[in-house]
Amino acid sequence: MDYIDYYKVLGVEKTASEDEIKKAYRKLARKLHPDLNPNDLEASKKFQQLNEANEVLSDPDKRKKYDQYGKDWQHAEQFEQARQQRTQYGGAYQRAGNGSGYTYSEGFGGDEFSDFFASMFGTDSRAQGSSRGQARYRGQDYEAELRLSLRDAYTTHKQSLTVNGKTIGITIYAGVENGQKIKLAGYGAPGVNGGPNGDLYLTFSVDADPRYKRQGNDLHITEEIDLATALLGGDKVVETLSGQVKVPVKPETQPGTKVRLKGKGFPVYRQDNTFGDLYVQWQVKLPTNLTDEQKDLLAKALNR
Repeated sequence: MDYIDYYKVLGVEKTASEDEIKKAYRKLARKLHPDLNPNDLEASKKFQQLNEANEVLSDPDKRKKYDQYGKDWQHAEQFEQARQQRTQYGGAYQRAGNGSGYTYSEGFGGDEFSDFFASMFGTDSRAQGSSRGQARYRGQDYEAELRLSLRDAYTTHKQSLTVNGKTIGITIYAGVENGQKIKLAGYGAPGVNGGPNGDLYLTFSVDADPRYKRQGNDLHITEEIDLATALLGGDKVVETLSGQVKVPVKPETQPGTKVRLKGKGFPVYRQDNTFGDLYVQWQVKLPTNLTDEQKDLLAKALNR
């Protein structure tokens, strides 16, 4: 695996704080997002590297391992186990190139990490046939974020995303919530020596909608009615996410009054034909630019 300098990918120094890393990631993610760069393979590749860099450097434990072991950071625990064994026996034993036995070594320097891992995980010819070289290791888990509009989250639909060069087709079920996370088994990093792949954890980011305010599976909106409708009653056509609905307005309706439209809210996740409610708050629009005649009529009606 080629070495990728995650600090350079994010454009930050190795001493960068968690907040600086987060800001750098968000800035570049907006610039390189596939939705803004359709059919741009280079941008897609950079976006994948950006997600990898953020996943590692935003996690203190992973970042510590990466700083210490570089591209071999995923195998840090195995290396530490081997280091402890080497210390216990006063040195490290490696299989000789001619296969005749073991030669003694005082230890590994910082530049020998990769050679050690190659031997340990079976990529070095010297390790072939050894029990250690045939060890299987599970691949690393990946994390990614998928942004949706509220209207996207309202309906079940299929969508594709690209993670580390792989295009993955998934079904997004209606009712998914902001921050909800799902696991896609086997779509993480490949395993070592035939070990199982890691998993992909996908987090949904559902954007706020300018009209509909979501609270759980319920929706809230504000609708204007004129003064005559508020005083005398009538009907108001309301636009819901599932279409238009004629809503009756009671006479003498006060500003701020709420009515509930049962079953016209947001779908419940993975429960077919089950919806929350839509709450409509009436906002009374007062007339302006009244004529003198209209003012006189209104005064008489109100005994003023």
